[in-house]
Amino acid sequence: MCFGPDSRPPIAAPIAGAAVDSERLELTSADGPRFAAFAADASQPSGAGVLILPDVRGLHRFYEELALRFAEAGIDALAIDYFGRTAGTDPRPADFDHGPHVQQTHYSNLLADARAGSDALRARRPEVRALISVGFCYGGRLAFLTATRAELGLSGAIGFYGIVKGPGRAEMPAPLDVATDVRCPLLGLFGGDDPGIPRESIDEFGRALDATGVEHDLVVYPGAPHSFFDRKAEQFGAESADAWRRVLDFVRRRAGSS
Repeated sequence: MCFGPDSRPPIAAPIAGAAVDSERLELTSADGPRFAAFAADASQPSGAGVLILPDVRGLHRFYEELALRFAEAGIDALAIDYFGRTAGTDPRPADFDHGPHVQQTHYSNLLADARAGSDALRARRPEVRALISVGFCYGGRLAFLTATRAELGLSGAIGFYGIVKGPGRAEMPAPLDVATDVRCPLLGLFGGDDPGIPRESIDEFGRALDATGVEHDLVVYPGAPHSFFDRKAEQFGAESADAWRRVLDFVRRRAGSS
């Protein structure tokens, strides 16, 4: 399952002196609906930006906090919601029943919202020269798929525990099936004890990417479960710290700021 309502990113304390500006936004998708987003601006930008693609809960506090942690590290961030068409744009309680809204999402709408989010981040922060998508679970699969979309102009994509093989929600294709269309470097982060993502499927995805020649790194943490990147999962603190290090290194290298 995905993160619980009281989950938070397992990133130590905020960086001292790294003040950031942040705000909740309403964006307009390409097909007209309004949807919520959360932006965090780095006080000392590095030229890197991330588009955060949440799990099935949509724009949860976990992802707002994650955006702040990116901004403190010099990376401009914007997290989007998926449910503006069915749930509106107001903040939601921790017990929001996302299930019925997930059932009404469609791949084309998700891509339209991702495009609006990437456009908004670039307009808000013109210094961003490398934009990377970062997704989790439902959004992890979507992040891998955004790497196939030229209209987003991404410099890279990062997926945490995104299912790479087989049918998916919202009519999303399997990343494995469209591996030949990947246009930018990929970083995949997976739990080795995640029954929903067998190691065999990750290895198969890796071989498909090998055949394309695209730069990629698919990391599997032995014994770690799905959604291990969680402050509550203290026993996987070392894995989370390593994943965060890899994410920052990947993003900064795309912007030439490492």
